[in-house]
Order: sequence, then C-alpha cells, then structure tokens
Amino acid sequence: MSNLPNDPLKEKFRPNVDSDLDRELNEALGGMSIEQIEAQHAAASAAAAAAAAAQSPDSGVADLARHGVRRGRVVNIRKGDVLVDLGGKSQGIISELQFDDEPPVVGKEYDFTVERYDAAEGLVVLSRRTAGAVQQQVSWETIEPGTLVEGVVTGMNKGGLELQIKGMRAFMPAGQVNLFFEKDISVYLGQKLVVEVTQADALTHNLVVSRRNVLEREKEEAKKKLLEEIQEGDNRRGTVRSVTDFGAFVDLGGADGLVHVSEMSYKRIRHPSEVVKVGDQVDVKILKADKQSGKLSLSMRQAMPDPWAELGEKYPVATAVNGKVARVENFGAFVEIEEGVEGLLPVSEMSWQRIRSPKDVVKPGDTLRLVVIAVDPAQRKLTLSLKQAGPDPWKEAAEKFAPDMIVAGKVTRVVDFGAFVELEPGLEGLVHISELSNQRVRTAGDAVKAGQEVRVRILEVDKDARRVSLSIRRAIEAPPPSPEQLAAIEAQKKKKADREKKRSELKGGLDFDYWNKKL
Repeated sequence: MSNLPNDPLKEKFRPNVDSDLDRELNEALGGMSIEQIEAQHAAASAAAAAAAAAQSPDSGVADLARHGVRRGRVVNIRKGDVLVDLGGKSQGIISELQFDDEPPVVGKEYDFTVERYDAAEGLVVLSRRTAGAVQQQVSWETIEPGTLVEGVVTGMNKGGLELQIKGMRAFMPAGQVNLFFEKDISVYLGQKLVVEVTQADALTHNLVVSRRNVLEREKEEAKKKLLEEIQEGDNRRGTVRSVTDFGAFVDLGGADGLVHVSEMSYKRIRHPSEVVKVGDQVDVKILKADKQSGKLSLSMRQAMPDPWAELGEKYPVATAVNGKVARVENFGAFVEIEEGVEGLLPVSEMSWQRIRSPKDVVKPGDTLRLVVIAVDPAQRKLTLSLKQAGPDPWKEAAEKFAPDMIVAGKVTRVVDFGAFVELEPGLEGLVHISELSNQRVRTAGDAVKAGQEVRVRILEVDKDARRVSLSIRRAIEAPPPSPEQLAAIEAQKKKKADREKKRSELKGGLDFDYWNKKL
C-alpha cells in the first residue's frame, strides 16, 4: 500500500473481507502481493494520494453521506428507531416501520440505501425501500464494498473471471461465481451479471466482486418466502443438488430438502445414484417442514402413483406374468414384475421336485414365466409360482411310466437311503439303496454320483402320493455267455434231460427184465 500516513482515501477503501475470500483471492492472483500490484500503478497511486492529502478534514463526512447501497448490522432497537453498524466508525439510523416484511432482528445484516448524513446526530439516515437496487452510476469515487453493480464478463484466467463495470476492470474469483463449485466457468464469457463489490481500492484500481453473495441473499429471500407458503403434504418440483450414500438433497427454489434413500422409489435400491443424479428435475412430496430450522423432509416415492393400489385388479390369482429375479434368499426368491412391485417365489413353488436350495434353480437377473397364486395389496404381498406356470408332470406319470419299463434318467442327488433320479423335468423317483447294485454297497455314494446318467426299471408309480419307485440293479442286462459257459450250460441241460427220462420210465411200471438181471 502507499506509505503516506493518515491517508483518508486509503483508509476509506481498505479491503474488508473474510478469511475465505482472502484465500481465494490470493490463489487467484498467483501469489502476487498487494505491494507488487501497487508497484505497477505507482504513478496513479501517487497522484491519487496527493489529491486525497489535499482534501479537507470534512471530506470524511461527505463520504458518509454518499448515496448508494450499504450493508449493515442491526445493533440496537429503541423507541421505533433501529441503530445500524455500517462498518468502521460509521453508524446509521432507520425507522422500524421500514421493515415491512419482518421485524428487525438485532445482530442480523440487511441491505440499506443511504439517504443523507445527519450532522447534528452524527448518523447516516438510511432507507430500505430501494435497498438492493443495482447502482447504475458508479465510479472510483462512489464505489464501495456492498454496492450492487452490473458488469460484463470479458475474460477468464485460472483463478476466476474478469469483468468490465462502467469502464472499471474487476476480478471475480471462481469460488464467488455461483453458490456451488463449477468446473467450467467459461460459459459466463460475454454474459452480463449483477455482482456485489467485496473489495474496492481506488488507489490501486483493485476491484473484486462476488456473484455468490448476490445469489445467497436471493436464495435466503426465496427460502423465507417458500417456508411461509409451503405446507406438509404439498407436491413440488425441484432440482437434485447433491447425492449422498443416504439420500439426495433437492432444491425447491430457495430451500433444500432431503429425500432419504427409503423414499426414493417403491422398488428396493442399494444406492441413491441408481435413481437420480445431480441436475435431475424430480417431483417430491413434502413430508415434514420445520419452518424454524428450515429443514425439509421430502419423498419422491409418495409423489408417484402407488403401483400397489390397483394390483388386485391388474394381477388376479392365476394370472400369468413375466418377472426378473431381483435377489435370492434361503426361503425363495424375490421377483420384480414391474417397477416398484416385487413378489415372493417360495422355494416350494420353484419345482415339482424337491430342491435343496433356491440357488439351484434361479439366480439374480433371470427372467421367468410365473403364475400369481396370492395377492394382498393392503399388505403389499404378492406370491408367485414357477412350477404352476407349466404342466404338472404327475398327471400323466402313470400312463408314461408303467411298471417294468426300463428308462433313462439322471441322478439329481444322493442321500443316505438311496438316490433320486430325474425321469423328466419336474418328475423324479427314488432308487432305494438295496436297488442300486447287484452287489452289496455300504453307502449310496459308492454306487452312483449326482449328475450321473443311469438306466432304471420302474417298480411302482403312485400318482396321488407323487412317488415313483425305481431300481438300477433290476435294469442291468446280463452280458452274453462265453463259449466255455455255453458248453457247460449244454452239458447241464443233457444231464437234466437224462434224469428226467429215467424218472418217466419208472413212472410207467416195473421193468421185469431189469429186475431178473439184478436177481
């Protein structure tokens, strides 16, 4: 800064911003100090300082009375008058009646318009009727922090945007362009923006502005108006501002509300990103509105038509439906038949034959043809069947598989007492351990394995009990005999024929010649 002591103009335009803005500004300036910037304008600074030094001491009073928008904080309310701190040693006064929208609150900041300076009281007379208006006539002599001005974006650098404001060059840090961070701020090039002056130094022609401050005040006003109008149960349209693990925040036009993940959809979801993304326009219902804290609880799900409302009429019992397996549990599988409607496929309804686990039959993502066997819209319960969607294989089991038939089958599982063999889809029979082999076996697993193709003989079919008894050992065909075995068999047959002949002769009567020879 200039080294001139007690420079009133310099003291008047000394920057007064918070630490966050200072940090943003330092980053945007690329590490250059204010002193380095001033060195580039040494001539202009010296001339301005000389002019300021030549001014009379009463010039400070004139500055206080300069018209324009000032930001101030209410410090006291007394007998209808409101005392306002305008920063530094400046204080203003305004009638309490000018706060038409709400009573003034001590400690709260407002925008005021300077009307005049009351020398007798040493106070600036303020007004709120035109506060917040954009100042059209501004110059280095009249501009100050808090002034609302209009400028055109003329350039961009890595730290922010450059603007032209009535011939004055201004800088706006990237973090002050919008309420939220924007990766690409080049979209603002050539646009005319209303901004607030945050730093103004006439000596160095250093002018810093913020659009974010303007938007924050506008949002605060919109939030206040929204909270006055909004009622629980209302339906509103909003914009998704952010997505978290537990839900999404939706801007309703001034106030953000939370849509919990459980209120996003009628269907079960694992993460909110499956349903929405930042920037989406969504319809929501106001579940709870705390007007004191400004917190809003929203629901996207309840703003949609309830798919369960007319489910009974849409899917009566015995209706055939297509569904997609959403997830598999030990007791069955949940199948989605339409958006937001899931039904249970019990393990007992997956197949006509016994199964060990639902995972043996279905997996997530499978598309199935099912039949509705029970529906309860009030309890949001829907029960489905896979096996009843096809023909019952047991109806014609007795006609297809008569006793003593030898057929092919596949071992589905092996148990302690035998093995189950599938004869056709949905129809299986039991081979008892005693019928597994011609030889003695200790365990069923010693004779057959799951998945093995076998030939079995039908022993019995009980359609009512849904049981089929099978035998593997009785279906085994004897191998053809060898020549030696054939010769032995023929010899045995000849001996047997001779014995039969002798017996028949004895049966015909006594042979006297035989007995005479014996005698």
